[in-house]
Order: sequence, then structure tokens, then C-alpha cells
Amino acid sequence: MPQPPLRVAILECDTPVDNVKAKYGGYGNIFTALLHAGADALKYPGLSSSSGLELSAFDVVTKQEYPELDNIDAILMTGSKHNSFEDDLWILKLVEFTKSVLAQKRVRIIGVCFGHQIVGRAMGMKVGRSDKGWEISVTALDLTKKGQEIFGKTALSLPQMHRDIVYEYPEGVENLAGNEKCAVQAMYIPKRLITVQGHPEFNIEIQKEIFKVRHGLGIFDDAMYKDAMDRVDKYHDGVVVSQAFLRFLLDD
Repeated sequence: MPQPPLRVAILECDTPVDNVKAKYGGYGNIFTALLHAGADALKYPGLSSSSGLELSAFDVVTKQEYPELDNIDAILMTGSKHNSFEDDLWILKLVEFTKSVLAQKRVRIIGVCFGHQIVGRAMGMKVGRSDKGWEISVTALDLTKKGQEIFGKTALSLPQMHRDIVYEYPEGVENLAGNEKCAVQAMYIPKRLITVQGHPEFNIEIQKEIFKVRHGLGIFDDAMYKDAMDRVDKYHDGVVVSQAFLRFLLDD
């Protein structure tokens, strides 16, 4: 079994909205907090918020910087306001890097929202706009039998912030979760990859700030904004998902 320290490179695929960035910093910091919370909850020997995790962050959008695979055990690709199906140079570079990680056997992949979609794209699946529109705020997911095993629960709730989807599960990938709005909510290959369409890293404040910005820009209309704000303070399983990420990294 892989042992701590677990070396995880967080690939920052976006910058948080201004108020979130001012308080929490970049997504590297936000995912560090998530993984630390998961480590403390997991209670695995040698792994906690103060030891056993070596986390680094890489700006893959502006600086287009990437880790050396020999120096890490896993990559974690974050969410993003950008479209995973676009052919911007930085997105194409990220897809190619993801393919290179998929092509080897040691370094593992965690993908969240945009990162989940990039994994799907790198595996040859169609990614694009959902004909069911936006899925936002805290949302219930239906877990498969394998999903219940991986997450250790019979049901799961996560914050959502997307209108793009992976259309189908790639060959060889296990379906962990879905719902009426999005069938491909979580993907899994033992010792290779785990992804979620939702945002386990979002707290209430982060969600509210994004809702306010997107409402102000006219991206979310009044009804969508009210519905999102009505559900934003519901319980969600972000730390449960963080623990699942860590168990995945520890699995031998």
C-alpha cells in the first residue's frame, strides 16, 4: 500500500472570483484545505492536516506550468469557469498532459468539475453543453453500488456549478454516481483515476460569492439565483469525498 507522504500536484485551472481569492487565495489553497479536512477525518496512520501530505500548486492557465511526474504521486485538476471542450492552447496542453498521465501506471488522477471533464475528453469522450442547462448549488446524487462502496454512504450531496458534461462513461471506467440532470457525475478506475462533477471544495461562502457574481453578470437569472441561494446552506459531503480521494491514493 502507498504510504504517506502523498505528493499531490494541484493543477489550478482557474482563479477564484475576487472576494473568494482575497479571503482564501487560489484554488491550490482551497483544495489544500479540503484535503487537510479529509486527512483529519480519515484518521489514517501518518496522515493528517499537519503531516503526510506534500501538496504543490501549478498554474496551468497563464503560466502553463506542470509538475515532473517523477516528483509526484498524483495530480488533482480543479474546476474552472472555462469550457472543457474549447481548443484554447492551454486546454489542449492540459488534455495532452492528462493523456500522458493516463498512459503510465504510477501517478494517479483526481478530477473535479472541469478537471472531471478534461479526464473524459482525454479518454476520447464527448464533452459539451448539457441540453438540461445549469446544475448549481447543493444537489443530491444517486450512487451506484460501487459508488456506495467508494464513498462509504448510501447517498451523496455536493455543490454543483456546471452546464457542461461528459456525455458518456469511457470504456473501462466505473460509474459511481449520477442524477436526472447529469448521468456522468463520478468516474473511477482503481489505482488510476477518480473524478467528480461536483465541487467538494466549496463552502457556503464560496458558493454565495460565485452566485452573486454570476447573477450580477446575468449568467444566472433571478429564479436560478433564488433557487441556488435557497439550497446553498444544505449539508454536503465535501469532506466525505475528500476522504474517498485519499483512500483512492492509498489503495494498493
